[in-house]
Amino acid sequence: MNNIVEVRGLRKEFGKTVAIENLNFEVKRGEILGFLGANGAGKTTTIFMLLGLITPSKGTIKIFGQDLQSNRVQILQRMNFASAYQQLPYNLLVWENLYVFAEIYGVRNSKKKIDELLETFELSHMRKNLTGSLSSGEQTRLTLCKSLLNDPELLLLDEPTASLDPDQADKVRKIIAGRQRDSGMTVINTSHNMIDVSELCDRILFMQSGQVVANGSAADLLNKFESKSLEEAFITMARTQLVEKV
Repeated sequence: MNNIVEVRGLRKEFGKTVAIENLNFEVKRGEILGFLGANGAGKTTTIFMLLGLITPSKGTIKIFGQDLQSNRVQILQRMNFASAYQQLPYNLLVWENLYVFAEIYGVRNSKKKIDELLETFELSHMRKNLTGSLSSGEQTRLTLCKSLLNDPELLLLDEPTASLDPDQADKVRKIIAGRQRDSGMTVINTSHNMIDVSELCDRILFMQSGQVVANGSAADLLNKFESKSLEEAFITMARTQLVEKV
């Protein structure tokens, strides 16, 4: 099975608002796919549908070759998710939060795994701190620890470096790239940070009004929009109502 994710004819309506319209894409095994698009383009809605948190109005999602709606629990055991906007329970200690999720995922040797991840994300000295006492950047790194507990085959990231300073953001990119290289993990990454996209992603989907309107490598998009940088290409795409649908 070469495709880990297959999305066909996806549509999502919220009342009279159509957030996603006839969305089609696939993600190959071991690929790091970047989702780009202006605010409101449908990126996070798509991620939430891939997690089964939102039910599509129409269309199908297959992950690991299985229908998500029919096999959500089995599929999610092999996945994980992190977002700069995700908050873990504030009233638990750092290590307690990770332990709870390790139990949920059935992680073996969970204490060792937790210690390794806290060290990787430079949080070992905070293991007994209340989660609510952490800065936004520290909480983001804790969420990233959580997302790697079960060695996911598919990792979904929503703005994973949004609250990090440039030094920590660079470290996080290297950690994700290293994990992907070592394990063959597949990653879908939504980000407005062009460094994240250019350094991490093998391929980029640009979404506009709930549809994919551009698809290719960073070099492909720079060429297509005659841009010198991804940021310039992003601005061009965001300000242009593209007719071509991919």
